[in-house]
Amino acid sequence: MKTRLKQGQKVQGAEIICECLLRAGVTVIFGYPGGANIPIYDALYKYPELRHILVRHEQGAAHAAEGYAWATGRPGVCFATSGPGATNLITGLADAMLDSIPMVCITGQVPSPLLGSDAFQEADILGMTLPVTKHNYLVTRADDIADVFAEAFYLAVAGRPGPVLIDITKDAQVDYAEFRYKENRDRLKKRLKLEATEEEIGQISSLLNEALRPLIVAGHGILLSGDGKTLLSVAEKQDIPVTLTQLGLSAIPHDHRLFMGMPGMHGNVAANRAPLETDVLLAVGMRFHDRVTSKVSAYAPQAKIIHIDIDPSEIGKNVMPHLGVVGDAKAVLGQLLPKLKSRKNPGWLKKFEAWKSEEQKKVFTRELLSPKLKSAQVIDEIARQTGFQATIVADVGQNQMYAARYYQYRKYNTHFTSGGLGTMGFALPAGMGAKLGDPGREVWIVIGDGGIQMTLQELATIVQEKTEVKIALLNNNYLGMVRQWQELFYKGNYSEVKLKNPNFQKLCEGFGISSLKAENLKETKEAINIARKSQGPFLIEFTVEAEENVFPMIPAGAGIGEMVVSLEELSKK
Repeated sequence: MKTRLKQGQKVQGAEIICECLLRAGVTVIFGYPGGANIPIYDALYKYPELRHILVRHEQGAAHAAEGYAWATGRPGVCFATSGPGATNLITGLADAMLDSIPMVCITGQVPSPLLGSDAFQEADILGMTLPVTKHNYLVTRADDIADVFAEAFYLAVAGRPGPVLIDITKDAQVDYAEFRYKENRDRLKKRLKLEATEEEIGQISSLLNEALRPLIVAGHGILLSGDGKTLLSVAEKQDIPVTLTQLGLSAIPHDHRLFMGMPGMHGNVAANRAPLETDVLLAVGMRFHDRVTSKVSAYAPQAKIIHIDIDPSEIGKNVMPHLGVVGDAKAVLGQLLPKLKSRKNPGWLKKFEAWKSEEQKKVFTRELLSPKLKSAQVIDEIARQTGFQATIVADVGQNQMYAARYYQYRKYNTHFTSGGLGTMGFALPAGMGAKLGDPGREVWIVIGDGGIQMTLQELATIVQEKTEVKIALLNNNYLGMVRQWQELFYKGNYSEVKLKNPNFQKLCEGFGISSLKAENLKETKEAINIARKSQGPFLIEFTVEAEENVFPMIPAGAGIGEMVVSLEELSKK
């Protein structure tokens, strides 16, 4: 991208901001203008290379930036003004922090003489975002802008990625300074340990070479390292079964013979049973989240656990490993591969086939052959019509679990969702951001009737930007996941989960979005076909069974060995 400013040129701080964005490779910004950042927008007017997406709410800007980052691997960028504009970003920042999504958020702030005076639209955004950002800055001088931006964009992606916030006072935006841009990466790179030591590789290879029942549990770190092929090569060399956490889904093709599903609260039978029988568990780029392990003391107590993670603070934080190795997943697995002995393990793999068969009989067949329209059938049909190649951006709740369990991802990095924070409303703006970041993707947003009403104002943004996303609205007129828990564990007391929804077709008509409604499997197949052939955004409302439940499931506080595969099993307990 062609730069505008020369080193030493004297310009306003706002123009330095735009120039720094160019030099960081930014092409798309999601934002909302206001009094405290209006000088930035004035400078932005001169930079047509920077495409600005005018969202309808700052939370939408943050989630759209997340989707953009998921799709491109580059930091998503968003703008907000001071006070309420900045505070509206916090949910998105917290979401990105927990899921390791690189973002750079730029907020305007009141003039520096007014800091701490409770001025109009002043908020201590630095203090508020300290726990939910990888780093944050308060810039009060135009001279400091270039150095801060160079560092911020590096920090967002270096090591474990995450969100960085830059708060810039209005006077720093309008004051003049000499443009001096340099990257300080060499100093920062020295802080990172990306490779394992020879001793560590020797220990890992020795454990795996001697293992009788090895298991791999891989997470989002595999996708962030940019390499699922090396993981698969390691697995194939020793016939090691692979399970992928929710955020790791699509790291390897789901139709591969060694893929054994997703572990966790609503994970697959094989993926949850295996940790209790493995003797060596290789955990790569995952953080032993409670939704994966359930009761920690009951998680793989018999196994020697090897934990590889780029963030040293994660080693031993939740589960104490036999061997903890700090390093980048791709780099460490690349070091490990030549040290492994080639072998087959048919006896161990046979157990997984039995577990898969059990789930097929008790869960998949029942769901997919149901006479009433089920969410599983909708996701399965989208998968088949898209050839398992689309990017699915899933919201939170039952719809999220169905998207994770039934799509069968066969293309690398095609499953995006809110994992750690579990943010309802994430999918609509995030799907928009993913499509704008990588227009060549076929993007399907999977969302529930509760979640879509959290951020539905971004439908206007989608229309304004002519963003060709397809929206699968799974409507059961309930807050489905909460209702399921109330049915199963709270004596069926459906407290505040019934939704009186709007007419979604008329709502779409008001926004200018084409839509259809499907109430059975035949209509579902036809609607998906029509949506895929249509240009522009398209929403399909699927009227699914009101009281459907996601199984298997692990009750709260239980261990993975207490997984309930079907409703009949739960009723017997």
